[in-house]
Amino acid sequence: MYLNSIFTDPERAQKLFEIAKNSLQPMLEGAILNTIPLTIVSFICGIILAVLTALARISHVKVLQSIARVYVSAIRGTPLLVQLFIIFYGLPNLGVTLDPFISAVIGFSLSVGAYASEIIRAAILSIPKGQWEAGYSIGMSYTQALRRIILPQAAKVSIPPLSNTFISLVKDTSLASLVLVTEMFRRAQEIASTNYEFLLVYSEAALLYWVICFFLSVLQGFMERRLDRYGA
Repeated sequence: MYLNSIFTDPERAQKLFEIAKNSLQPMLEGAILNTIPLTIVSFICGIILAVLTALARISHVKVLQSIARVYVSAIRGTPLLVQLFIIFYGLPNLGVTLDPFISAVIGFSLSVGAYASEIIRAAILSIPKGQWEAGYSIGMSYTQALRRIILPQAAKVSIPPLSNTFISLVKDTSLASLVLVTEMFRRAQEIASTNYEFLLVYSEAALLYWVICFFLSVLQGFMERRLDRYGA
């Protein structure tokens, strides 16, 4: 019925075209001003947290291992949306009120940190023990061997799965609309609430997300091919 009305009613088709055209700029602004910066900042903070967590998990200090294990378990075992709500709507009960963007960054960074830490930990553990022994044989300490030998190799191994995490984060930022961040999906919600063309506007938003993720997937493939040539 919906598609039939478009093909049989030129005026409605023209109206929908105008809505789609007018919706494009606000949603692109939301993507450029909030979605993309939110993704980049959260990913960088999350990766730093992930490296620290992964190192804590493989350390010989039991306290650090326990703290890292509880953190990863708590974040992976609870919905991201619930975590965002606790940070933005729950913390004010404790007297801590955060800006919507900052709240979203904290929530997404904690999520990326937990999931990416397992990727990085697995990458570190995949490096043969002989690499550690080679470092020790030339007088390197544990820290020096880790920094100069193990982490560079682990970084190469972990780039493909971390790229997937980055792409997933782009889509997850749509949840930030529920904590009042005016990213791309929130702009779509605002537009749809005024013209009631929910199917059209949300489909347009989905298309924009797909275009962004497709571009990132192409970039990921290019990076992987470069790494393969470098490794060869």
